[in-house]
Amino acid sequence: MYFVMVRQPGYVLFAMTPNELGAVALAEDQKTVRLLERSEIGAVWEPFAAWSVDELTHSDFMAAMQHRDEIVEPRRLAEVLPAGLRTKLGL
Repeated sequence: MYFVMVRQPGYVLFAMTPNELGAVALAEDQKTVRLLERSEIGAVWEPFAAWSVDELTHSDFMAAMQHRDEIVEPRRLAEVLPAGLRTKLGL
């Protein structure tokens, strides 16, 4: 799977899925990684998961996604999170 890097206010890294409905982002504080979704292109991005880079870095998340098929449903991005982190986040 590949991601499209774009500029997004509040984030130093913002990587969208090819369908532009899901994203993984590193917040400006460079301490928080977020998974985001939106209902359609142009809609507001809504975070559905957030964790500390001490738990899993943005880079490690991206590496875990590299051999996955393209996803359609943004919440499926969470499937690559370690089981303990998914549980902690209620996913």
